[in-house]
Amino acid sequence: MKKIAIIGDRFMLPTVFRDKVLAACGEGHDIRLLEQPWPDEPMEHGYAVEGMDGLKEYMGKPEELIDFIGNSEIVITQLAPFSRSMFERLPDLKLVAVSRGGPVNIDMAAAREAGVRVVNTPGRNASAVAEFTIGAILAETRLIRLGHESLRTGDWRGDLYRADRTGRELSEMTVGVVGYGNIGTKVVRLLRAFGCRILVHDPYVQLSADDLNAGVEQVSFERLLGEADIVTLHPRVTDETRGMMNKAAFERMKPGAIFINTARGPLCDYDALYEALTGGALASAMLETFAVEPVPPDWPLLKLPNVTLTPHIAGASVRTVTYAAEMAAEEVRRYIAGLPPVNPC
Repeated sequence: MKKIAIIGDRFMLPTVFRDKVLAACGEGHDIRLLEQPWPDEPMEHGYAVEGMDGLKEYMGKPEELIDFIGNSEIVITQLAPFSRSMFERLPDLKLVAVSRGGPVNIDMAAAREAGVRVVNTPGRNASAVAEFTIGAILAETRLIRLGHESLRTGDWRGDLYRADRTGRELSEMTVGVVGYGNIGTKVVRLLRAFGCRILVHDPYVQLSADDLNAGVEQVSFERLLGEADIVTLHPRVTDETRGMMNKAAFERMKPGAIFINTARGPLCDYDALYEALTGGALASAMLETFAVEPVPPDWPLLKLPNVTLTPHIAGASVRTVTYAAEMAAEEVRRYIAGLPPVNPC
């Protein structure tokens, strides 16, 4: 019998975590549940709170969480923070399963020193983000957003049927996919069904044989920018990728190209993007993630007529919830059985 503390929220429901743990590990464990108010209330970042340096995108006060976790050996969570001082006060804790792609809410150095195994759920929302990306591309290429906004104001845009103004089909376009990980590979697979030419840039992986045989090309970043009608971002944020879409990158893109960011805000210089969109270099953009969230109400890009924006919801789907919970529960099962983890951090 293990003592398991589940700290969920209003997206990753603690009851779903519990049900998946019971299905994977059986009855008889001491399971306690806590629901945090995200996304109805915003997350915090460690740089703003004393003692939480280095932690990002977390929710919860350390004292309250320590009291709730108590002598639990296992914690399953999405957003609960784990700082060095928290690990020091949780001597019974041995496993933290965090249901996200990266453990940014956990001090990993402190976890290692405390002998706590940390596992995560990479790819939990890859299908959701890939589907959303296709929707974002279609919204721009087929003028869905433009037609919708015009009709909302009572303006029937019959001129959008004109050959010089109407949209383009993906089958006649080149799409550049930056990043070929869990999400990028799925975006490529979905794009292939449209018959478009696909360029991929990722210096750290090779294309699958299936994609190569289908005509997908792996190219340099510069060539992708210069040849793609649509550029869509899917890399992780690293020192190398932070700000990769800067003024120089936007200047390399084809005139009239479309820019899609369903990945992370720090990948893009939004001031440079604003210049490219207002100066006519780019046709439009679809933005799902931002440098600051929530976006300030006076943010210039909110005012542009050639930008589609959504509030960081690409990864939000019911299947993301159940799949992440299943992955976390499997890690708990393996820990109890004395097996190595599938996704150690």
